[in-house]
Amino acid sequence: MTPTADTAAHLRALLSQQSCHVMPCCFDALSARIVEQAGCPLTFMSGFSVAAARAGLPDTGLITVTEMLDQGRQLCDAVSIPVIGDGDTGHGNAANVQRTMHQFKQAGFAGIMLEDQVSPKRCGHTGVKEVVARDVAIQRISAAVEARRQGADLVIVARTDARSAFAQSYGERGALDEALWRLKAFAELGADVLFLEAPRSEEEMLRFCNEVPGKRMANMLEGGVTPLLLPDHLGAMGFHLVAYPLTLLASAAFAMRQAVTDLQFGKTPERMLSFSELKALVNFDAYDDAVSKRI
Repeated sequence: MTPTADTAAHLRALLSQQSCHVMPCCFDALSARIVEQAGCPLTFMSGFSVAAARAGLPDTGLITVTEMLDQGRQLCDAVSIPVIGDGDTGHGNAANVQRTMHQFKQAGFAGIMLEDQVSPKRCGHTGVKEVVARDVAIQRISAAVEARRQGADLVIVARTDARSAFAQSYGERGALDEALWRLKAFAELGADVLFLEAPRSEEEMLRFCNEVPGKRMANMLEGGVTPLLLPDHLGAMGFHLVAYPLTLLASAAFAMRQAVTDLQFGKTPERMLSFSELKALVNFDAYDDAVSKRI
């Protein structure tokens, strides 16, 4: 499939709707196509999932920007729905952030998520200990906004991990105050979507929605530190996007582990796609039709 000519415009049109969009996160072309065929209007390429699926590594900054771009090109080329890419910390200073923006745009992404962790970063639900200073965090988003003006037209998702990083030094409320200050600053700079990572309660999520202007994203990680709430409830709270960062990866890993166990015990796995369904998923019949017409 071919992505739409202006994927960022497509994504902005979705965000302009008065609804809360469910956004299962993918990690390769096949998982992205499954999201699209299920009828979801957009997806997100999860850095955790790419690190796990591509290299069998933890989400601790070990995957390079080159690897992320390679994965992203294949993924974006496989679907026509908008894809947001995980830009981590921007991969360096302000100049690196701008180059990352242009590279993500060229790869076919509709949006990019940028965060304020120090490098190397880590999954936000695994004990983030440190974020960059306010001025550095602001420089990152400012650089991204400037790159957007220069032609790297991506929807900017600005994330803060200050809620986790400052919990011990500032206390629970102080850490949330700092996180909300940063998100308000990101919104004033021109970030399109604001993302408070790892709030600990529904009350904290409501404060985020009530105090931070603009479009807001919730992150529903099974087994994480944030309460798992239904999309309708999140929409009523004031969220516009609901990401499910590891649901597809965890479900796929569980199914593969079960299938291997079945095979070891001489059983044919029962819960899997049929061969015809699998062929349809990768457009096998369409390929054969195209080849036969050329002959």
